[in-house]
Amino acid sequence: MMGIGFPELMIILVIIMIIFGAGKLPEIGSAFGNSIRNFKKSMKEAEEDTEALPENAATDETAEVTEGDSGNEPETAEDPVTSTTEPEEK
Repeated sequence: MMGIGFPELMIILVIIMIIFGAGKLPEIGSAFGNSIRNFKKSMKEAEEDTEALPENAATDETAEVTEGDSGNEPETAEDPVTSTTEPEEK
């Protein structure tokens, strides 16, 4: 089985210290903590938004379409293909 234990974590931390240096580690840690905090906050807000929506919100939008109106047809007085005018003969 492959798992990350204490020795593996220590090796990863040593490699990170070599790459970034010991002075940057507190900045990296605080940035990582802030990003996790913001992620949790946004997930909590998303859950509250979905709970606030009514269950039949999608059916309310489709109920506004009246009978005989599919909503896809443009509202024009005449159809350009069928409304031809014949030239006047003199």
